[in-house]
Amino acid sequence: MSTLVKDHTFLTDKMKKLILDVDTGVDDAQAIMIALAAPNVEILAITCSHGNTPLDNVCKNTLRVLKVCNRLDIPVYRGCSGPLLGRTCHAGDFHGKDGLGDVPDPDAPGLELLQKKRAAEAIIKIVNQNPGEVSLVATAPLTNLAVAVQLNPSFPKKLKALYIMGGNTESRGNTTVCGEFNFVADPEAAYIVLDRYTCPTHIATWEFSCRSSLPWSFCDTWLAQDTDKARFMEKISLHTRKMVQTERYKKELVGGPGFNSCDTYALAAAIDDTLVTESEEVAVTVELEGTHARGMMVVDYMDLLKKKHKVFIMKKIDKEKFKQMMMKALK
Repeated sequence: MSTLVKDHTFLTDKMKKLILDVDTGVDDAQAIMIALAAPNVEILAITCSHGNTPLDNVCKNTLRVLKVCNRLDIPVYRGCSGPLLGRTCHAGDFHGKDGLGDVPDPDAPGLELLQKKRAAEAIIKIVNQNPGEVSLVATAPLTNLAVAVQLNPSFPKKLKALYIMGGNTESRGNTTVCGEFNFVADPEAAYIVLDRYTCPTHIATWEFSCRSSLPWSFCDTWLAQDTDKARFMEKISLHTRKMVQTERYKKELVGGPGFNSCDTYALAAAIDDTLVTESEEVAVTVELEGTHARGMMVVDYMDLLKKKHKVFIMKKIDKEKFKQMMMKALK
């Protein structure tokens, strides 16, 4: 059965070691910038996956964000270019064809800056070198994570925690009738990860992110900061902002219109244990068949799956604290 958990938190002064697995579109960029601005965070690696845009774009976009933040010292790894099975899908209409609003930078870093090792191998090596210390934040389709656990089945036990942006709890889709993009883009990978990663797992679902949206007035204030980071964010997010303010998209929103930076919720929860004020502990899996439900996250409220491992589904956050983190990211 599910259990509501309030203030499922613990405090520590220790530096938090993170690996970010991204498909860098605009909201991934926002998440990366929040992590870079957090004084208690050490980013050990950023691994890139297919998703919002083709893999080469994801890699270029990630390096571009790091350049804006003067952090090209962080190692970036190339991951999987497509799902384990099925067809590759992208979100070019939402984030722009290149993933960052189609406003290219002629001086953007080149792909020669990528590490030679592949993403799944890098994740395994870093976690094994830092047992019990690394939290993995996945804001992309879960292909890299699925490949990693197939290569090394025991390494997830050495993770401190896993934070995922993906899935849904009410069969409300944003890509298919019942499916959220990250899970629909690789349902088999999502199934494998939710089945075989038995470390503490926290999920920021599509409906949760919608209900945690911020007012557009905050977005205006956020982007009006007189910094290079804010100007960069304003430029790359213009396409997405126009998109989400169309009448068609407004109909898809669960909690009403607002500024929904989907990926940042999972990242923010990973770096601040007090951000999530209420969560629900329940077993989940992913539907792999069905005309309309392939890729949908299944929430086992009746305990019929008999799964020992349960995840924490985020329900509520401290919005004021979240706003402060967003503001700091662009300072």
